[in-house]
Amino acid sequence: MNTTKLHILIACFLVTSQLLHAQQTPAPKQTMGIAIIGATAHIGNGELIENSIITFTNGKIQSVSANNGSTNTDGMEIINAQGKHIYPGFIAPNSTLGLVEIDAVRATQDSDEIGFMNPNIRSLIAYNAESKIVESMRPNGVLMGQIVPQGSRISGTSSIVQFDAWNWEDAAIKVDDGVHLNWPNAFSKGRWWLGEPAVLKPNKNYQEELNKLNTFFASSRAYLSGDKPIKNLQYEGLSGILEGSQKLYVQVDDEKGIIDAIDFSKKNNVKMVIVGGYQAYKVGDLLKQNNIPVILNRVHSRPESDDDDYDLPFKSAKLLVDQGVLVALQANGRMERMNTRNLPFYAGTCVAYGLSKEEALMLITSNTAKILGIDSFCGTLEPGKDATLFISEGDALDMRTNVLLKAYIQGRDISLETHQTELAKRYWDKYKNQ
Repeated sequence: MNTTKLHILIACFLVTSQLLHAQQTPAPKQTMGIAIIGATAHIGNGELIENSIITFTNGKIQSVSANNGSTNTDGMEIINAQGKHIYPGFIAPNSTLGLVEIDAVRATQDSDEIGFMNPNIRSLIAYNAESKIVESMRPNGVLMGQIVPQGSRISGTSSIVQFDAWNWEDAAIKVDDGVHLNWPNAFSKGRWWLGEPAVLKPNKNYQEELNKLNTFFASSRAYLSGDKPIKNLQYEGLSGILEGSQKLYVQVDDEKGIIDAIDFSKKNNVKMVIVGGYQAYKVGDLLKQNNIPVILNRVHSRPESDDDDYDLPFKSAKLLVDQGVLVALQANGRMERMNTRNLPFYAGTCVAYGLSKEEALMLITSNTAKILGIDSFCGTLEPGKDATLFISEGDALDMRTNVLLKAYIQGRDISLETHQTELAKRYWDKYKNQ
């Protein structure tokens, strides 16, 4: 047997083994009203209600108030959550969850596409609702996510899903919310493996790359306003951006790149979100002036420059919030899919570096919902919104006390069991009596 055939057989075995251990069966629709009584309710918009009562029926929140005995709970299932905490489901933006299952097996990877300008590529149809990585998010309260393609200059179009579904159609809560652009690097660093000095220098191709981007947008606008004699999928993929129904998510970190991206968005009259924004704090006033939000890089990371404060990644959210910028957190970087379950603890670190707990909570709930355009039905505990929420033993931003007792997605009582919890129980039973 040659090497190629052996690799194919190994890949098939690994993929099959994954399918044999699919995630927990999605929960059925809510059929009975539920009242959660006595918990400290963290609304997600900065408000806090001690000894609360929250009711929901048919997947929607009916009431959120102090537990003073005035709320009608007749015919409802009563959950006594005295001493516990209740939160809106956390939202993970800019994620590849469900697009890659095993990094070492190419057949399970579907996060990027060939080509350079791919606004027509849709991540949603590649989303694997049975991913075991996706289900591992739920025990930490991460119940929704924006699924984003990667690679190329324009990566493609994202959609937003909830994390308890039979398939991608069931999972989708907002389809094709935005297009993702990787901004050209204004600076480049020497390649150490070729003996070049590892110092930043201007990218001599930067302006040429910007010209290509401007030309593509101009050509798309001309095509969309013309007779379209020949169908061009790439140009049509920008229709939502140019019409204003979608947002343009721009991955850019440096100060110059952010300023140029803002100029680009104004020139093309598009709604823009900065993704990454490592140096966004340097232009916070400009971001606020142009009403541009930021989805910040992973909090648990190291400074990128010798001149940066050692704690810059930890306090960047605070710096931007103080300047009036709308901020959300993501989990990008190495091992991004696995680390997405740590999203609440990134918010917890922001508390240690200046934000209040309720302000930090907004970074992964209401702020994210506003940026993604789903705040009309999720992101906070308010009447009329989806009953996507969970009950925790303690502070959900603290890894020591974020122990979920119950979680609901659109009112459905979802399973908190995962492959990892099954293994934990298996080996706990093995060793507890030794």
